[in-house]
Amino acid sequence: MSSILIVEDDRSISSLLEQTLREHGYEVALARDGPAALASNRKSRPDLILLDISLPGMDGYEVCRRIRQDSLTPILMLTARDEEPDKVIGLELGADDYVTKPFGMRELLARIRALLRRGQSSWGTSAPRSLELHGVEIDLDCRTVVVTGVAVELTTTEFDLLATMAAQPGRVFTRKQLLEQVWGYHFEGYERTVDSHVTRLRKKIQSTKGADARILTVRGVGYKAAGKA
Repeated sequence: MSSILIVEDDRSISSLLEQTLREHGYEVALARDGPAALASNRKSRPDLILLDISLPGMDGYEVCRRIRQDSLTPILMLTARDEEPDKVIGLELGADDYVTKPFGMRELLARIRALLRRGQSSWGTSAPRSLELHGVEIDLDCRTVVVTGVAVELTTTEFDLLATMAAQPGRVFTRKQLLEQVWGYHFEGYERTVDSHVTRLRKKIQSTKGADARILTVRGVGYKAAGKA
């Protein structure tokens, strides 16, 4: 049974979320503000965090930033803001995905299932158990990444994004294809999510060779892992 921490100050929304998630078999904990969310995350280490942006005092962006300092727990941000920059900020701080209020429970549950599923190894037994991409060593079983001898911590989404492209170097993936293969769904207008995660991923796997030598932008199409030199 997976555990989910709901960080939401609106009691009507948090109650509805709690009831729905419990009905679908999840263990649920609640936090009404940022400090309570940080404390609950440190104590119980949930499998996923639903994090509202508009919290009293410490907003969701700051909560996300602090959680990412010592935790790779998947974070799904809840926002009432439709402006693209607001969503991108959360993704750049380390959130794995976002849903805009008002949202349908069917969509939210699909996002939750996809994030939790990506936390587990999804690679077939016939697939290679490790990958190498220009000095980046990817262990699919342990879900670890080493860049030129140095371990690098990636979120669940960042790891799967890297592994998906590294498994087929040279293949061009459209943003829609990456949404479907990594996130497990496709909704129109969410392609910017891919761009934000690629930007974060590149920063984490930088070395003297540079991340752009590993993940290439195919202008007007999407991204690809560099083929063998």
